[in-house]
Amino acid sequence: MMKRVVVTGMGAITPIGNTLNEYWQNLKKGVSGAAEITQFDASKFKTRFACEVKGYNPADYFDRKEQRIYDKFTQFAIIASNEAIAQSGANFDELNRHRIGVVWGSGNGGMRTFHDEAAAYGAGDGTPRFNPYLIPKTLVDIAAGIISMRHGLHGVNFCPVSACATSTTAIIEAFNHIKWGKADMIVAGGSDAAINESGIGGFSALKALSTQNDNPSEASRPFDVNRDGFVMGEGGGALILEEYEHAKKRGANILGEIIGGGQKADAYHLTGTHPEGLGAQLGLQEALEEGSITPEQVDYINLHATSTPVGDPSELVGIEKVFGKRENLSLSGTKSMTGHLLGAAGAIEGIATVMALKENIVPPTINSKEIDEFAQGWDLTLGKVKEKELNYALSNTFGFGGHVATVLMKKFRE
Repeated sequence: MMKRVVVTGMGAITPIGNTLNEYWQNLKKGVSGAAEITQFDASKFKTRFACEVKGYNPADYFDRKEQRIYDKFTQFAIIASNEAIAQSGANFDELNRHRIGVVWGSGNGGMRTFHDEAAAYGAGDGTPRFNPYLIPKTLVDIAAGIISMRHGLHGVNFCPVSACATSTTAIIEAFNHIKWGKADMIVAGGSDAAINESGIGGFSALKALSTQNDNPSEASRPFDVNRDGFVMGEGGGALILEEYEHAKKRGANILGEIIGGGQKADAYHLTGTHPEGLGAQLGLQEALEEGSITPEQVDYINLHATSTPVGDPSELVGIEKVFGKRENLSLSGTKSMTGHLLGAAGAIEGIATVMALKENIVPPTINSKEIDEFAQGWDLTLGKVKEKELNYALSNTFGFGGHVATVLMKKFRE
């Protein structure tokens, strides 16, 4: 018999809030996290703005040695996971650490470290003078390992990588291991920190980023006729997934429940989504089938909605094939506020979905004013939150390479 999987803790560090509560409150307020880049001189770049984590000082969280050995993406992973573990109330000394694991993803790993080291070598005389921590700092799996080391967790430990679907993939993989009875509790999520010269320059070369430099706070505008690309974000999000009876036995405060996941592929294009929304359709159908619910029961979908000309319409095409154009199905694109956190996107959007179910609030889609023809007739929750009874919700994420990951959640009831 498959086990029930619940969420007992969450943590976040995002462009619109450095804690879970700050993030959620600003989502509800419709706050934009986009502004001019401060981490490097972007004056010569086509895109000169991003959604940076505000007021971040690693010294507030880490001693000098830790700052030297942890890339920024790992720092975000530690911060978010620490908050989630604290909220869960789990005392690992009283639990079986051999059955507590970490499934933590990143789309890019230590890109900042790699860029800095390569730039320093290129500017030198050819003599190799590399940081001894270069390799461990850049490894995409290192955050999962470090979280386990810091808390002495000996259970399943790995790093899924599926580009911008990565942390939803991590949530689904954690869900799978618990429902199969292979773990009692798993720290799941993702982090990315790609706001640097290589990250902005590389995505700009793909023509993936918005170039609305004169109005960055409104540049992320899903479904708008004037959308022109996504806004880069950074940060991390963590969810503590736990087997229901295990959580109940220790008196945990249960925030939500995960009942299904869909992992599929577009098998279509290097960077573009399938124009007929095939991967999205298949992922949604698989999640619903696993959760044993009908499309009519779903109340809300947190969309991938990156604000790209190709991606936005293909997602809605896939959704319509599964749900039809239901008037009572609420949709929203929270990247309009946070920007696109790449491998961390699914984690913070999964958190938003849990909170939406918990509080019966659909967070808004901001900035979208002149809705493109393909998106008209949908309830996109434009401009402000909507209070609505929510029982079932989905969170969509898609990644370069055609990766699809969709997670199905429900309001927790005994």
